[in-house]
Amino acid sequence: MKKYIFSLLSIFAGSQIYGQQGYHITLQAPQFKSGIVYLTYYMGSNLNVADSAAFSNTGTAVFKGSQKLSGGIYVIVFPEKRLRTDFLIDKEQNISIKTDTTDLLNKTVVTGSPENNLYMQYQKFVDKKGRQLEAERKAYAVATTHADSAQHEANYNLYNGELNAFRENIIKTQPNSMMAVLLKAMKDPKVPNNNPVTHEDTLKNYQFYKAHYWDGVTFMDERIVRTPFFIPKLERYYREVMPQAPDSLEKDIDYKLLLARSCPEMYKALLNWFTDEYYNPKYMGQDAVFVHLFEKYHSQGVSKWLNDKQMETISRRAYMIMSNLIGEKAANLEMIDSTGKPSNLYDLVADYTVVCFWDPNCGHCKEEVPRLDSIYQANWKKHDVKVYSVLTPDNQENAKTEWIKFIKEHHLGEWTNVYKTKAMEDADFAVQKPSFRQLYDVTVTPTIFLLDKDKKIIAKKLTLFQMNDLLEVDWKNKHKN
Repeated sequence: MKKYIFSLLSIFAGSQIYGQQGYHITLQAPQFKSGIVYLTYYMGSNLNVADSAAFSNTGTAVFKGSQKLSGGIYVIVFPEKRLRTDFLIDKEQNISIKTDTTDLLNKTVVTGSPENNLYMQYQKFVDKKGRQLEAERKAYAVATTHADSAQHEANYNLYNGELNAFRENIIKTQPNSMMAVLLKAMKDPKVPNNNPVTHEDTLKNYQFYKAHYWDGVTFMDERIVRTPFFIPKLERYYREVMPQAPDSLEKDIDYKLLLARSCPEMYKALLNWFTDEYYNPKYMGQDAVFVHLFEKYHSQGVSKWLNDKQMETISRRAYMIMSNLIGEKAANLEMIDSTGKPSNLYDLVADYTVVCFWDPNCGHCKEEVPRLDSIYQANWKKHDVKVYSVLTPDNQENAKTEWIKFIKEHHLGEWTNVYKTKAMEDADFAVQKPSFRQLYDVTVTPTIFLLDKDKKIIAKKLTLFQMNDLLEVDWKNKHKN
């Protein structure tokens, strides 16, 4: 008996079905005389709803549709969403399922789909071995003698070996089955050296593992997409295995999408996941991957499954970050200081320029801006770092008094403190000139950028301590050279 966790996908996930033949799935569960039952499918750890049906007073529910369902592992979710049972959907989609909710694992019978005979055998075997493995793991944890520990470890390895042998036997004896496809896709490559000693050993292991990570997966088989393991496998590869440099990621992503171009469901799942992953990336600079996805794919009309709102969200985000990518020259800012004197960003000459967008009425800014000045005075100033401080509120004229007061109280007079009048912003808007908010992706305050002497972006949106560490490393490297 399994507990059910019902969750939603991000805005990029969709529920699409392909084909022409239709499906007809009859469910018999005598314990239910009413209620709504759901036909769902896996998308990683999430379940997406493909269909729903009402139980009759005889405990029968029917799912049917005019289009064929995409293959994969599907889940029947019973009323109240506490119980569920899994089964396979492949080519045969006229299926009957009889269940007894007192023992779903052993008393569920699926007819009309030979693939499910093998799947049910596999589930029962995995359940048995899983319980044996867990028992040995617990026994090992509380063992008090070396002999007991060795015995439980040996038992654990024996059961694990039996489980792997069972899987390999399915792959070998049933190579054309859907189970064989799924089991091959689940496999993790074995590295050539289980006990690496040297750095070269570790590097060879990594290179082998990376090169063979996808050996069991064909990106032209949509059935792999609707499983609980494909998305986690994708996540691990791009978060832990792949080098995190944007150029490397972009090349690998392009290759995967090229492989999947003839499989719409796989192509959609990959592009959706890549877009979601790099929409708000975990590492600085990887927003370049999102811009790449937008320019090469979304803006070219390949993601037609997205609705207008989703496409607008992606487009707006891409335009907000494409002008402030790491390594690119920062956009010039044409501002005036508190006396009304023009003071543009590119007029500021320094080895490093810190551009700080802040609001004197922002609680977080009131804490961070004085800290920024403390670090500047203590360490940055002597290394020819200068601060270009930009007032951000929409109505800057109204905020000007508080801004000037804050600058005086916290002795920020050594900074270049600038803002734009409403007339200046209106003039920019009239000629459709992007605002500083768009050019620098200023959605929260404070937002801080670090530029080099040529006004190229070195870093952005780091904490003050992270930025200080980055500068320290840069100064040390220059000193060595």
